Amino acid sequence: FEGFFPTWLAPTQAVVLNITDNQAEYARNVEDSLKNKGFRVVSDLRNEKIGFKIREHTIQRIPYLLVVGDNELESGTVAVRTRRGEDLGSMDPVAFATLLAEDVERRGRISLENPY
Repeated sequence: FEGFFPTWLAPTQAVVLNITDNQAEYARNVEDSLKNKGFRVVSDLRNEKIGFKIREHTIQRIPYLLVVGDNELESGTVAVRTRRGEDLGSMDPVAFATLLAEDVERRGRISLENPY
């Protein structure tokens, strides 16, 4: 897999990134709700630039990056990006949990042709 583990096998399936400290509590709530559904999720609440955090977790090949800013906080959504840099747009955390569950259920069968 060269480090590009399928989502079901990845040690960390998603990481929640906040842009400023204002979104830290919401980011923790999103992390907790996904963990309660059985997913392996962590939060990166460090006081770093969002571009730095995205790059760092992309290099770590985390399957999904969930970015939380003021717009997402107000609308109760998360901005979803894949490790390949694909922007899936903003979605409700419940909708993302469904997407993640479907990805885990596939067990990487669809992405075997091009895991990158």
